[in-house]
Amino acid sequence: MDKERLRQALAKASRAMYKSLPIVFGVIILVSLVNTLVPKTFFTILFQKNIWIDSFIGSAIGSILAGNPITSYVVGGEFLKQGISLVAVTAFLVSWVTVGMVQLPAEIMLLGKKFAILRNVSAFALAIIVALITVLILSFL
Repeated sequence: MDKERLRQALAKASRAMYKSLPIVFGVIILVSLVNTLVPKTFFTILFQKNIWIDSFIGSAIGSILAGNPITSYVVGGEFLKQGISLVAVTAFLVSWVTVGMVQLPAEIMLLGKKFAILRNVSAFALAIIVALITVLILSFL
C-alpha cells in the first residue's frame, strides 16, 4: 500500500513540475531580457547599499510586481548576481509573494476594503522586518 501511495505522490509531483516548466522558462527569458536591456548601473543607482533604504525599496518594488514563489528563486538569484544586497532581495521576494498591489482591487471586492488594505500594509511592513532579521541572522552564522 505504501508503494502505491509513493507512486501516486511521485506522479503528482512530476505533473506539477511539468506544468511549472513554462513559467520558469518564461521568467528566465524575461530576466535575461532585463539583464540585456537594463544597464548594470541602474541597480547600483537604485540600491544604495543602505540596509534600511534597500529593504524599503526592495519591498516597494516587490509589492508592485506581484509574482509566485516558484519563480522567485530564479529572480532572486539573478538579483544577487547583479550585486543587489541580500536585504533588498529578501524584502523584494517576501513582498513579491505576499503583498500584491496588482490584485488589490479584487481582494477589496472579495474581502472588504479595510481588511485588504490592512493585510497589504502589514505584509509590506513584515517583508521589511523579515528581510532585516534574515540578514541579521545570517551575519551571525
